Amino acid sequence: TYSEYFYIFINRYNKWKPLSKSKLELIMLSHIDFIGFNLIVFGYLFKIMHWPYANLLINIGFITVIAGLIAWNIITRNIVFRRKKSEDQLKLQHQEITDSIAYAKRIQTAILPTDNQVKEHLYNSFILYKPKDVIAGDFYWLEPINNQIFFAAADCTGHGVPGAMGSVVCNNALNKSVREHQLLDPGKILDQTKSIITEEFGSSEAEISDGMDIALCKLQENELSYAGAHNPLWIIRKDSQEVDEIKADKIPIGKYHVDKPFVTHKVTLKAGDTIYIFSDGFSDQFGGIKGKKFKSPNFKKLLLSMQNENLTTQKKLLQDAFTQWQGDLEQVDDVLVIGFRYS
Repeated sequence: TYSEYFYIFINRYNKWKPLSKSKLELIMLSHIDFIGFNLIVFGYLFKIMHWPYANLLINIGFITVIAGLIAWNIITRNIVFRRKKSEDQLKLQHQEITDSIAYAKRIQTAILPTDNQVKEHLYNSFILYKPKDVIAGDFYWLEPINNQIFFAAADCTGHGVPGAMGSVVCNNALNKSVREHQLLDPGKILDQTKSIITEEFGSSEAEISDGMDIALCKLQENELSYAGAHNPLWIIRKDSQEVDEIKADKIPIGKYHVDKPFVTHKVTLKAGDTIYIFSDGFSDQFGGIKGKKFKSPNFKKLLLSMQNENLTTQKKLLQDAFTQWQGDLEQVDDVLVIGFRYS
């Protein structure tokens, strides 16, 4: 019937509308054979009524339907070709981006201390490093100088490519502070690092307020010196049931409206004491039954519950706890936890 034909062509119009390139294609795809069928119908009506031009209308109708089918075939082939071409271009662009990120991963890995270096200077330790993306804004840093060992857990603004670019700048600033400026006090190292980063980002015409949160430690025999920007130091003494927290200065490494020096804290370690420095990725992860943040109190309880375990086992327990808490939810940030037991 007339209404059935109408709905057939309306459905065809809606089906192909998102793929059409121009209004001309839409008109051709939705109206040509519709018009042709109507001409045929009117032609037969004219023939029944013995009106003139009946055969002419029927012939034109058939020609229009055939022309519409041919146009339909040509246009849909062009649509498929254009779609295939776009998909190929997207695949190529995706591959180029993937290759670039993979190379960036190699560069970022090159600036991180190797496992052998970590074990050589921090023998009884672990590093749980879980980037949100292929590359991360979090990074860990290690620098041995004579009988002193500097190590840090750092969290640059963002994650992924922007965070990774920031981590390279911040890592370089730490290296300069120690190697070129020959600073050995953690607080003064952070002061100099902040100055370098502010100068680096300040040279740009764009307004860049990005920076870094960090927990920086220096171990010299049994004395631990610490300075921090937002990221604290946690110490769990041997056989203790509580976490001793040394709070960080509430100042980031970067441009900030408050400019004051970072404070260096010193503590004496005893055999069996375990220290932890970390970024906020673990405690900020959403998960659990209610989909809430893990938060620092739960993180402390988790660390206290595993004090009878060695550091290798602790790393595994932390990984399992994070995975279980996260569940099916997306990882919200890079995760970095460094644990070290003094002996």
